[in-house]
Amino acid sequence: MHDTLSLVQRSGDAGSLPAPTVAKTMAVLEALGGSQAGLTQAEVVQQTGCSVNLVFRVLATLVTLGYVRREEGTRRYVLSGRLLESMQPHRGDRSLVACSLPAMKWLRDESRETVQLMIRSGEQGVVLEQVSGLESLQVMGRVGMQIPLYSCAPGKALLAWLPSRELAEWIGGIRLNAFTKRTLTTTTALEADLTVARSRGYAVDHEEGLVGIRCVAAPILDAASRPLAAITVMAPAKRLPKKRIPTLGRLCIKAAARIAKEWHT
Repeated sequence: MHDTLSLVQRSGDAGSLPAPTVAKTMAVLEALGGSQAGLTQAEVVQQTGCSVNLVFRVLATLVTLGYVRREEGTRRYVLSGRLLESMQPHRGDRSLVACSLPAMKWLRDESRETVQLMIRSGEQGVVLEQVSGLESLQVMGRVGMQIPLYSCAPGKALLAWLPSRELAEWIGGIRLNAFTKRTLTTTTALEADLTVARSRGYAVDHEEGLVGIRCVAAPILDAASRPLAAITVMAPAKRLPKKRIPTLGRLCIKAAARIAKEWHT
């Protein structure tokens, strides 16, 4: 359960919080964000512990503002793309996604696999955009999903290019949980893997987040050579053997460079 949801539920009417209505609004957003199919009003009430009247008002406000939409057929509420649009980097009137899509499609065509664009949000990586692959069987995530940075290739690409002091502070404050038997759960193993990633220019996820899925990713650097985002190729492990990784790594590096050039132009 998300921290905000837990905090609101522990606080009862949230009166102990500095801005209880804001906390409850965030709890509603987190509940919706955790459901790919969306939630009914009753399900939001059940998951957040907020009153029916408050959930009704919050949902109505979020719909009016464009952060949530209501599916007419199912009467389920789902997040719109506005939250992602507001959190992604912009240069003038150009978004990072707009600058990245041509390179993402090129990388998809070259690899025939699903390509994702990810940015960092605290301890999580957030998928900003996705281009589905060309094979009949594809690994797919969803735009907006959050993934622990240390358990996926794009997340590790974002970490590996951080300044050493910032990376050390991040690692010192994170708890490394195991998602598969291959997840890196010690700081020594994670730091070693990030060092290798930086030396070769791309990061690899050997089924560390999900069994049967491998990913390769490269960072997209800003003008100060800091990681702005990461671009990744993801595929079933059987279709992404170790011998194919260097080729995909080089393709990811090229795609990342194209995006960086477009971003800085």
